[in-house]
Amino acid sequence: MADHAVATKRLAELVVQRGANVQPGQIVGVTATTGKEEMTRAVARAAYERGARWVDVLVFDRWVKRARVELAPDDSLEFVPQWMIDRLDWLSDQRAARITLAGPSEPEALEGVDQARAGRDQLPYLPNSSRVVNAGTTNWCVAPAPTRGWARLVHPDLTEEEAYGRLWEEIVHVCRLDGDDPAEAWHHRGGELQSAGNRLTERRFDAIRLTGPGTDLTVGLFHSSSWHAGDSETVAGIRHFANIPTEEVFTTPDPARVDGVVTATRPLVLYGSVVDGIRVEFEAGRAVRIDAERGADALRSAAQRDDGASLLGEIALVDGSGRIGSLGTVFWETLVDENAASHIALGSAYLSPVEDASERQRANRSSIHVDFMIGSPELCVDGVTVAGESVAVLRQGVWQI
Repeated sequence: MADHAVATKRLAELVVQRGANVQPGQIVGVTATTGKEEMTRAVARAAYERGARWVDVLVFDRWVKRARVELAPDDSLEFVPQWMIDRLDWLSDQRAARITLAGPSEPEALEGVDQARAGRDQLPYLPNSSRVVNAGTTNWCVAPAPTRGWARLVHPDLTEEEAYGRLWEEIVHVCRLDGDDPAEAWHHRGGELQSAGNRLTERRFDAIRLTGPGTDLTVGLFHSSSWHAGDSETVAGIRHFANIPTEEVFTTPDPARVDGVVTATRPLVLYGSVVDGIRVEFEAGRAVRIDAERGADALRSAAQRDDGASLLGEIALVDGSGRIGSLGTVFWETLVDENAASHIALGSAYLSPVEDASERQRANRSSIHVDFMIGSPELCVDGVTVAGESVAVLRQGVWQI
């Protein structure tokens, strides 16, 4: 337990200092779910030690969400209380820092519920989240918070205490807490990732083609699509890591130019529901067919949320040099799993990678942003030039450019 306490403190300090990069005098908004009280308190303490003016904590209960999904009127499932939207807008207006603690602390909470209904309730994800992110007004970070419930899901063959200890060991490893200076380790890793992003940007590929078992997908890019990685910068010039851990290099696709079929290589936990064995077909940008071995209705419901929900907003490439994929662990948490494998996202686009203002206007808009993992060592990634030439980008998880 002492080791867990030390790891909790170190992770909280990393998230506050290097992740969100909380500034003296800032308001800090923290969002968590029940079961993460220890990490929530450690983050609040680290933020106040950093000089935060006020730490505003919102805790979400997935068992209450289950009651809503089971019993609330059908026409109310997409309702979001105005105060929750206003809170996020207030944090944006205040130029606050934001920290979200990820991980399914109570993974059994939505077992057996109607998946189509569950997919319509996005909370605690908010419809104005993408707008605030794209405005660049807050320095923010999403980071894992290990719990015993999450550990049971990841390591079901171990006792609860053994599973909890194993999960902590893995989170310490992937968050680079096992070195003398985790913040410097992330600075170094961020540089490596951005170097790969710069090489991709220099090529100005017209499209990316992904081929592998069950996948043959071509994703068109804007001419001005650049590739980002590692840390980001707010309009006030505050550098921050939006995800800890992060191993991806990502860009914004042309939502009208996506064609083919893609098969997921890892399960997705969507608003608390498990979606596994995903297969999606795209025509002229739009997801025209969504199938899954489990939880398909949850993903279909999300993709019907608005006109942009069935279009792509992101493509991200993950090479094999990161710490997550090599573990071979399925974490059942998108924050971690998406950094183990290349992925795409339905819904809202990040605007910062699109350099041309007119092309930025064509980037996808939606109230959802749903990542799902499609990468594996068997996935071949090629860049397609404007002239139609195919250039190898990733083979067996190794950069080719």
